[in-house]
Amino acid sequence: MNAAEFDTESYLSLATFRRSGVSVPTPVWFARDGDRLYVFSEGTAGKVKRLRNDARIQVAPCDLRGKRTGEWVDGRGRVVADEATVATAYRVLRAKYGWQIRIVDFFSTLVGRMKQRAILELELDPAAPS
Repeated sequence: MNAAEFDTESYLSLATFRRSGVSVPTPVWFARDGDRLYVFSEGTAGKVKRLRNDARIQVAPCDLRGKRTGEWVDGRGRVVADEATVATAYRVLRAKYGWQIRIVDFFSTLVGRMKQRAILELELDPAAPS
């Protein structure tokens, strides 16, 4: 499965890995730009910490509650630091989620969490479903 095949999905289960090797899946909003998927998260969230320690990820389509509706696909992820990539991520997320993400952004800005966000860039290995 390549990144474009997730375009019709609203949620993605993102599994990151603890140091012990145990995966921790989390439902997230995501958007695609080319062959990359972008996710935003609170900068101190567990998935961000785990991704900093281990770039391995798995993704699968899921529902709002995180129940998988498809197979896992392996990949690698990273926390994005450069402003151009962050801007691209927000552009594609806002294009996909429209008013919903604008409301989330508004309240995040209001309570001071917007500046604490992390953008995650995911690259899938289409030849390696799990």
